[in-house]
Amino acid sequence: MALFFIDTSSGHVATSTQLVAAGIAPADGMPPRPWLRIQGTGDATTMWYAVLRRQEKGIFIGTLVFRHSPHHSLLLERGWEEIEVSEISAPAPA
Repeated sequence: MALFFIDTSSGHVATSTQLVAAGIAPADGMPPRPWLRIQGTGDATTMWYAVLRRQEKGIFIGTLVFRHSPHHSLLLERGWEEIEVSEISAPAPA
């Protein structure tokens, strides 16, 4: 179970635990901008939920949606991109 965050400038997605471990977020798990919490249940797992992103007006936004639901299919048809579970991680140090 995790809280998911998206870097609104790059579209990179990570969990709060990953961001804390990488030193990007403090111990409370709330990273600074440009990271923004993806709205959704606080107990989401990638087993049941898909993490989607879309670029709008120059920034990336994200959402959580039940996998294989009509809403999931609709968002994919409307240009949202599903993030592979293996891609959900803290960014590598620069």
